[in-house]
Amino acid sequence: MGAIPVQRETITRACDAPAPGNECAQTRTVLPGSPLSPGSARTLVRAALDDWASSGLPGTEHLSERLLDDAVVAVSELVTNAVVHAGTEVELSCRLEEDGALLVEVLDHHPSRAPRDGELEAPYETPEYGRGLRLVSRLAESWGVTYRTGAKTVWARLPAEDPVPLKDDIEAYAEERALERGLRVAEILAPEPQRAERERDWLNRGALSFLAEASDLLAGQLDENLVAALAGQLIVPRLADWCAVWLEDEVAGRWGYARSGDGDSGGGWAVDGIAGTGPRLARVWHGSENLIEELRRALEKEPPLPPDNHRTGPVAYPWPGDALGRRQEHGTALAYRLIAGGHPLGTLVIGRADLLRFPDEVTGLVEDLSRRVALAIGAARQYARQATISRVLQRGLLPGAVAEIPGVASALVYEPCDKGGPSGDFYDLFPARDGRWCFAIGDVQGKGPEAAVVIGIARPWLRLLAREGYRVSDVLDRLNQLLLDDATEAADAAARALVGPAAPGDGPQTRFLSLLYGELTPFEGGIRCTLASAGHPLPLLLGADGEVHTAAQPQTLLGVVEDATYTSETFELRSGDTLLCVTDGVTERRSGTRQFDDGDGLATALAGCTGLNAQLIAERIRRLVHEFGGRPPEDDLALLVLQAE
Repeated sequence: MGAIPVQRETITRACDAPAPGNECAQTRTVLPGSPLSPGSARTLVRAALDDWASSGLPGTEHLSERLLDDAVVAVSELVTNAVVHAGTEVELSCRLEEDGALLVEVLDHHPSRAPRDGELEAPYETPEYGRGLRLVSRLAESWGVTYRTGAKTVWARLPAEDPVPLKDDIEAYAEERALERGLRVAEILAPEPQRAERERDWLNRGALSFLAEASDLLAGQLDENLVAALAGQLIVPRLADWCAVWLEDEVAGRWGYARSGDGDSGGGWAVDGIAGTGPRLARVWHGSENLIEELRRALEKEPPLPPDNHRTGPVAYPWPGDALGRRQEHGTALAYRLIAGGHPLGTLVIGRADLLRFPDEVTGLVEDLSRRVALAIGAARQYARQATISRVLQRGLLPGAVAEIPGVASALVYEPCDKGGPSGDFYDLFPARDGRWCFAIGDVQGKGPEAAVVIGIARPWLRLLAREGYRVSDVLDRLNQLLLDDATEAADAAARALVGPAAPGDGPQTRFLSLLYGELTPFEGGIRCTLASAGHPLPLLLGADGEVHTAAQPQTLLGVVEDATYTSETFELRSGDTLLCVTDGVTERRSGTRQFDDGDGLATALAGCTGLNAQLIAERIRRLVHEFGGRPPEDDLALLVLQAE
């Protein structure tokens, strides 16, 4: 990093006011000189950029995840330095220019404490600024310091385009953009090692900011392998020459480790020949890339044996000198157990050559970091478990296959918004007695376990009632009463299991269900369709001539009114006629203040599908819904197309 730019007489670009009459994306706040201020600043920047993106202000079309990440890191560093070195209140301001560049200012009221470039200091001096300004200089297009009476402002201009290209070797470790981005920032957070006499001072002054940014990086990962990769990149080469992360099952003893009293275990570490697969070596990282594979092979032969207790502090680990060559034949290695919520998740091992023992400051910092790594791994595993449960549950709530109806072509689009939890939308298409086929498409109030309980009750009852010979209106009558009884009680039980007991005075909550249900009966020359809509978006009928009209009358939601009576409509589908059934994820898809179905938007879209087959109609409506809004859909989406052949 070169000399710090300083302007004492002029005003920086970050301070320029927008032209009169032009609306500008900007925010300002005052933060106390507290260790909590960097975290508040990061939250403020994230919220501000999200609000600007939603408002469509000038320059927001250039906003990206990369710029958000850079802004959070730069603001955190500047606020941290102001809190640590000035100790006064901090004024933070951010402004977005029309070209997408973000201007950041951090003002403190101690101008006599000027920032200095750590690289220009004598070895015996205490560096006033260290990693913070180097990191900002890497991320910013330009930056500087402005002095005024009683105040000092450090400013930075972050460009819309990425100023720090990603290294090719990072791509070898993961294909996801999130990991590439995280590794690049982690590399900046953990730069080349400093001389030993300066390391202690960095640990004293920079550890807080280092841990804060490391926490943000680790907390954003939902894959345990990505967490292990980031941990190695954060530690090497700042804190150690090499690092390894083992991951294991949370059930103690599952790997078949030797227990105390089972024989000589090589000084507390695993020995060859013990039954069990052992922990998985997820990541090995070394400052010299050509040593990584040899080091990995050596470490795989000697996985760490967890102690009987759940102690997270460092314990000695055998030095793999044969794998590191003559220059690193001797050194010290330490192992840290990764434990979260009382469950052992793995082991983190660090090593440094030509060192009799790690400084206490390093062991303490790595122990703090290992706790954060363990929490991130635990969160990633919890997410993976929840996603697996949700996928299994979702498969159980939906039909395994859609029935084929003689004389009717069908097409289905089903897109749950939350990939990690059960959807509130459901569908079904199944055969009943007497040559009838039944179809349903519905939407339960809410999502998650409560919605799953209601769907788990409603769909089997639909099939049972239909196969028992009940007609459309009778099925809805009985299903309405069922929801008012069993479904409400079961859904409340699911809610209590998820979030705890209800507050005093809060009784059972009614579970609404909107449903479009019908039956199809083929006859010579067409299909007879009888259907009813209970609080659901009305189905649309597209004739072969291109005319579109609604095919049902609106009625009350299921599970709302006791002893409600439902009616049905019957009509015929002739060759080429198409029936479109959708959930509100289609009709209420938003673009700003507008919805997709405003001004009969869905009917207009369907009229444009004249002459298309069922599959093409379904795909076209799905594409139009996605293209209507600038962002991905925020609600579940389901649509069913039935076309008489």
